[in-house]
Amino acid sequence: MDRPVDFADPSYDSVLTAEQREQLWSLHPDGRARFWGATPAHDRKFKDVARGDVVLFTGQGQVRAIGEVGAVFRNRALADLLWPPRSGEAGWHTVYSLTDVVPADIPYEELNTSLGYRPAHNFPGQMVLHGDKARSVLEDFMITPGAGEPLLPQQFTAEVSDPVRIAALEELRTHRTGYRRSPRLIVVDRREARLVREYRRHLTARGVTATRFYCPSGISDMYVVTDGEPEVIEAKSTAGHRHVRQALAQLLDYAPHSPSPAGRLSALFPELPDHGDVGLLHRYGIDCVHRDPAQGFRRLPAPGDRRELMRGLWSTTPATASAG
Repeated sequence: MDRPVDFADPSYDSVLTAEQREQLWSLHPDGRARFWGATPAHDRKFKDVARGDVVLFTGQGQVRAIGEVGAVFRNRALADLLWPPRSGEAGWHTVYSLTDVVPADIPYEELNTSLGYRPAHNFPGQMVLHGDKARSVLEDFMITPGAGEPLLPQQFTAEVSDPVRIAALEELRTHRTGYRRSPRLIVVDRREARLVREYRRHLTARGVTATRFYCPSGISDMYVVTDGEPEVIEAKSTAGHRHVRQALAQLLDYAPHSPSPAGRLSALFPELPDHGDVGLLHRYGIDCVHRDPAQGFRRLPAPGDRRELMRGLWSTTPATASAG
């Protein structure tokens, strides 16, 4: 897991079947891949693991990396080369390549809250989640597997059904906080994901359902329809000037692709931005929403006339604009 393996090396290539070799090269055309595996004791538990499934690698009290499953096959000879068994211990059995691995730093406490487990629950071995528990993890930590990229904007909501795989990993050393995007897998900064999670619960308590949508520019953080008015929401982990500008740019980028014409754009922050930054958002008709100790969340709406002025631009795609 620490580094990609050159599976084209003769020592590895010689133990691959023709089918396994073809599978690996089709998913990893550079001839290198990261691998993890399971022993025969996990066969029944992991029988449904398939390409595109999400894996959470845990260790030392946190989720340390998030990956996406690529090739899946059984090859004890390859497994023994990748992870030489210790004397008297059973060797590995099933081999999984990973099309993507993204560093993470999600504490067990946050993962346990998402799963409904006790705060001190540990993850000593491998487990598989399905259904609501899997969906909760993907939603709460804003994990978007690459297998979903071809979906149209109208097809993507929070109703994600992919299973989530949680496995122990003690060797991975890399972890950092920040927004990371690999070629396929998207994992959002955990502070930003936590803010979105809190605001989604705030909306749910008021009978509003939050979803997300794909567009050529990426994936919106939140998309809600309140009283018939579609709203696109972009969240940021801090309220500094740089993040305010990022939220502004992303909202203007996403707005033309809203599943229904956006009636409101909102930037979501963990605290109140500076007065000048709120003014910057308002100048473009964008609301500012921030966490507030007394109210939970507080909205500073853009002036109505400014919002009306900007709505025409929000819903105009570049192609439509150039055609006029």
